[in-house]
Amino acid sequence: MHGIGNDYIYVNCLQQTLEQPERLARLWSDRHTGIGSDGLVLILPSETCDFRMRMFNADGSEAEMCGNAARCIGKYVYDFGLTNKTALTLETKAGIRPLRLFVDAHNRVERVTVDMGEPMLDTQRIPVDLPRQQVIDEQVFIADEVYDITCVSMGNPHTVIFAADIDKMDLARRGAAIEYSELFPQRTNVEFVEVIDRTHLRMRVWERGAGETMACGTGACAALTAAVLNNKTDRETEITLRGGTLQVAWKNDNHIYLTGTATLVYEGEIEN
Repeated sequence: MHGIGNDYIYVNCLQQTLEQPERLARLWSDRHTGIGSDGLVLILPSETCDFRMRMFNADGSEAEMCGNAARCIGKYVYDFGLTNKTALTLETKAGIRPLRLFVDAHNRVERVTVDMGEPMLDTQRIPVDLPRQQVIDEQVFIADEVYDITCVSMGNPHTVIFAADIDKMDLARRGAAIEYSELFPQRTNVEFVEVIDRTHLRMRVWERGAGETMACGTGACAALTAAVLNNKTDRETEITLRGGTLQVAWKNDNHIYLTGTATLVYEGEIEN
């Protein structure tokens, strides 16, 4: 399944156990010798919510949260008859995430809104190794380059950098250098964001443990947060990524709401 091009392998673990998911994420995510994906997502039972998610990047590292994956889980559990609810709760390593499902005329989920919770700005919680309580438009030097960064956690760490003409950027070189910078003890996701106007951003994303991906839901939320904090956009925007467009709103309850499509590509079996 994919959320605007951010593609993961989803395994229904409600009645089965998948051993060594870290190893399988690396094996299956290889686009030449495996299935090919940005990572592996397990759909699990939960004692506190309707369902639980575990998400592994293509390098086998476990991530706290993924907005695109959360939307796809909402579609999966509804379309496959595992629930008849259109309002669900999903347990993640970053906390509980409520989902609202929008169903089309064929009783299939077309779009999903995820309550992504409150953005976190405290450097110790992100974490960022800088002597500041918050990092907003802070100039830093990484790998002989100067960047003005704003750091946000959406349950996972993000570093947002505003730039012009992001299509021509050498994202592989810059993204990897920032991800592994000593400033970020748990590494970081990196968003390069181009401001179109007060209600529209463009973004490319380098995901921790996966490299450049077509989209990142938590990254889009971090980008909106950074744009508002730097007075570049309103609190509701469209964010266009390489795989498509997301609607993101930072509402009065201080929660960020992420809306976008979820798409099933195919089902199958794989031999380990």
